[in-house]
Amino acid sequence: MQDLGNAINESLSDSDRIAESISEIRKEGYDVFLVLEATIGFNKREGQEEAEEEVGTPASEAVEGDIPFTSQDEKFLRSLKITIDDE
Repeated sequence: MQDLGNAINESLSDSDRIAESISEIRKEGYDVFLVLEATIGFNKREGQEEAEEEVGTPASEAVEGDIPFTSQDEKFLRSLKITIDDE
């Protein structure tokens, strides 16, 4: 993750277009500072069998009220403090 952050930082500082824009702003009498926020998420890939099981029933075959959730869906809902009944 640190390498990714360093790569993003280097690409911004090596950008001629960004340097030119900052130079133009400074010529107009402004000090320039740049703050970027990036959210980068990582999810460990699961085995092929588990991934196929998580796909569930295609939407066209889903029974009313029966919604297939992936583990990612469940993690997201838990982060919102939403529980899922395991029936």
